[in-house]
Amino acid sequence: MSVRGRFAPSPSGRLHIGNMLSSLLAWLDVRSLGGEMLFRLEDLDPERSYEDSARLMAEDLRWLGLDWDLGWPMEPDCRQGRRTREYEEAFGRLGEKGLLYRCWCSRAERLAASAPHPGEENPGSCRCRTLSGAEIAALERRGRRAAYKVIAPDETVTVEDGHYGTYVENPAREGGDFIVRRSDGVFAYQLAVSVDDAAMGVTRVVRARDLLPSAPRQKWLIETLGGTAPEYCHAPLIVSPSGRKLSKREGDLNMEPLRERYTPEKLTGVLAYLCGLIDRPESVRPRELVEHFDWNKVAREDVILPDWV
Repeated sequence: MSVRGRFAPSPSGRLHIGNMLSSLLAWLDVRSLGGEMLFRLEDLDPERSYEDSARLMAEDLRWLGLDWDLGWPMEPDCRQGRRTREYEEAFGRLGEKGLLYRCWCSRAERLAASAPHPGEENPGSCRCRTLSGAEIAALERRGRRAAYKVIAPDETVTVEDGHYGTYVENPAREGGDFIVRRSDGVFAYQLAVSVDDAAMGVTRVVRARDLLPSAPRQKWLIETLGGTAPEYCHAPLIVSPSGRKLSKREGDLNMEPLRERYTPEKLTGVLAYLCGLIDRPESVRPRELVEHFDWNKVAREDVILPDWV
């Protein structure tokens, strides 16, 4: 099987320095293996997706020297907002397996279409799964539309992460049932990303380590739907001096000031130095790092953003 990695950003704002580190590592990972790179837009939520952001993200990646071989914008439909039919089909198959139920809980619905952030998930079982017919009828009379959750498996799911090693989780006990379709009809991140990685032949997924807890659920979903899960490699986060994860929502250090302050080679050197690939923040092109790229060099602890960046 050929090696294929992916960039899969959400066009909800300008890429920040943490996004760029994950993108650099994803690119180095696949190029060091002689593979190809896919660019996919994760624009599920119409309220948080912006064309200008998508254009700027692609421009910023190219500016740094990170190219891709297929996907958006060369293939305009390589974006989740245009793949509803594929999600409908997968959703139907989960229903046929008896794995779906309606849920009237409101918690985290707004964010279900996006990659999860710390504190946004609700571990444990959902009361809606055991509602009586009378209770369901009462909810329906109130006119509130239901979301759909998938029944998480009560079994051990093991992910061999290429950077952090063996990661084991029982999705039912540690994460609980999770939303796969919001009450407004928008498909949720966990379903869409699983369907897309399988359908698009992605064999390597490199992303920030806060998404590691999602890997068992996505692996299980992909395999339940008859696909082959990719290999996962999670990368350290760049965090603020207080330990807070950087966020596009908060307007953290993004590519606008970074491009004013650095050349592409200098910023690549800063990123490579922060994660441990080189010994000092000297100018370097991404392609010059490919030959000696090794996950063993990459830090496992989160990286505190220094004040000199």
